[in-house]
Amino acid sequence: MQFLHGTNIDFLGKRKTLIYFSLVLNVLGILLPFVLGLKFGIDFTGGAEVGVEFSKLNTTAEIRKVIEQGGVEGSEIKSYGKERQFLIRVPVGAFGKEDMRKSIEERLQKGFPDETITILMVNNIEAKVGSELKTKALIAVVLAIIAIMLYIAFRFEFTYGIGAAIAIIHDVLVTLVLVTVFSKFGIINLEMNTSMIAAFLTVIGFSVNDTVIIFDRIRENLEKHKGMNLIQLMNLSINETLSRTINTVATVVLVLFTMTILGGEGLEGFAFTMLVGILTGAYSSIYIASAFVIWYIQNVQKKDIEGEYEKQQGRLAKA
Repeated sequence: MQFLHGTNIDFLGKRKTLIYFSLVLNVLGILLPFVLGLKFGIDFTGGAEVGVEFSKLNTTAEIRKVIEQGGVEGSEIKSYGKERQFLIRVPVGAFGKEDMRKSIEERLQKGFPDETITILMVNNIEAKVGSELKTKALIAVVLAIIAIMLYIAFRFEFTYGIGAAIAIIHDVLVTLVLVTVFSKFGIINLEMNTSMIAAFLTVIGFSVNDTVIIFDRIRENLEKHKGMNLIQLMNLSINETLSRTINTVATVVLVLFTMTILGGEGLEGFAFTMLVGILTGAYSSIYIASAFVIWYIQNVQKKDIEGEYEKQQGRLAKA
C-alpha cells in the first residue's frame, strides 16, 4: 500500500530556514551535555554488580524498589541466568563507605523476609574501566560515521558521502539534545550506558539507510531526466521515495513508542533514543543530506543551480 503517491512537495525550497534551525539544534547538542550534564550509568562511572538467587520468584520492579529505598539511585536489575536469578548493579558510593555485598544482602533480606537469598557472585566495576569505555564508545561512533561516509562516497560521489556524514552527525547531536533535556528534568530515566551507545549506533545505520534510498533515486533520475535542474530533480526523487520513507519510519516508530511507554526502565533508554533518532534520521535524509550537496555544488563547484531553479520557479508562477 502506498500513501502520498504522486506528491509534488517542494522540500528543498525551505532548506535554508531548516538548515539554520538544525544548526541551532546541533550547537545545543554540543553545549547542553556540558551545561546540564549527562547522567552516566554504572558501565561508565563504576560500581558493583551482585548476582542473587531467590527461593521464590520476584519481579525486577519489586527488587528495584527494595534496593533503592533510602535514596539509592541508578540501580540496574536484570534477569540473570536461570529462573529466579537476578543481576543487581549499583553505582559506586551508593551505600556510602559500606560494603556493597553486605548492604545489598541486608536490604534484600529486610525487604523479602520470607525469601531464602543466595549470593551467586560479586564483581566490582572500576571507574578506570568506565573511563576507557567512554573513549571506546566515542571512537566507535566516529569510526561508524567515517566508514559510512566512505561507503556513500564510493557508491555515489564524494560530495554525497560528506552530505550523508553531516546528516548522521546532525542526527546524533539532535538526539543527544533530547536525551540530555529529558534526563535532566526527569521526564524519562535516561542513563548513558552501553545500551544507549548501541542505540546511537543503530540510529546511524538507520539514518544512512534512508539517505541511500534517496541518493539512489537521485542517481537513477540523473540518467532518466538529463538536463533537469538538480534541485528540481532532488525534489522529484524525494517525492518518489516519500511513501516508502513514511511507511518504514511509521512502522518502526510505533514499535519504539510502545517500548518507551511500556518497556520499563531496562528498555526505555534504548527505545527513546532510537525513537528520536529514527525521526531525526528521516528529517535529515530529506533536508540535510540533499541540501548539503546543493550547497557544495553551488558554492564550491560554482555552478548556479539555485539561480536556474529560481528562474524556473518564477516562470512557472507567471504561467
